[in-house]
Amino acid sequence: MTAPSRLRLYLGLGRVSNLPTVWTNVLAGVTLAGGHAGPFTWLTLLGAASLFYLGGMFLNDAFDREIDARERPERPIPAGLIGAGEVFAIGFGLLAGGWLAVAFVAGARSSASLAALGLAGAVVLYDAWHKGNALSPLLMGLCRVLVYVTAALAVAPPLRAPVVWGSAALLAFLIGLTYVAKQENLAEVRNLWPLGFLAVPFLYGLPALDAGGVGTLAWLALAAAVGRAIFLLRSQEPHRIPRAVVTLIAGISLVDAVLLARAGAPGTALAAMAAFPVTLGLQRYVSGT
Repeated sequence: MTAPSRLRLYLGLGRVSNLPTVWTNVLAGVTLAGGHAGPFTWLTLLGAASLFYLGGMFLNDAFDREIDARERPERPIPAGLIGAGEVFAIGFGLLAGGWLAVAFVAGARSSASLAALGLAGAVVLYDAWHKGNALSPLLMGLCRVLVYVTAALAVAPPLRAPVVWGSAALLAFLIGLTYVAKQENLAEVRNLWPLGFLAVPFLYGLPALDAGGVGTLAWLALAAAVGRAIFLLRSQEPHRIPRAVVTLIAGISLVDAVLLARAGAPGTALAAMAAFPVTLGLQRYVSGT
């Protein structure tokens, strides 16, 4: 395999198109904590979160290789493009690199290192035990919440209330995202209950509507993204479920934007909002699922 082909294989395994949503998680975690980070700290935390995400995506394929062989034989491991051992090694190596980066930038703040270790553990647990596990949406959401917590503790321990409540709102959104993505028919009332989780960021983020134009724009953009995803799930369009899922994944950045606007940080909220179209654009070149 040529170097460009190998690189493209790695980019696909890492679902790199979704990385902007990880970066906005870091942005939200640091800002909600009220911390002040220099350029080096910002870059290190963004890099560490990226390593955790990429490691989790690699391990997801490695752990799912047998199921993928039956249901998604085009995935790299069952297709014979790469060995499971190599994917496991890269995945665990990336998680280790993420933890080391956090430990380095946090210095004496051991709570950040412990949170990063918990993040690595949550990633592995989710990847190894998400199939057939009713609690898998909670585990997946916990991984993102621990990005918030790790970034916050790295710059301004202990955790402040905005980080805790913001993490809870993000967790609810991710639980709703995961459950809704599993539905094949939202036309039946019994399948609509996950929408309650998706509503939590809107309710918690209502004060953003009084925070000026940026807050209103962020709140409405999130509403539009979630509405679009639900419309797709209710429609009969081909590939509607994957399209809805990637829209909701990109919407994570809009949740971050709402939380940032609510906290009185319109500039960073705008940066988080910009990550939404960037993620959707990147998903055209590298699959987000």
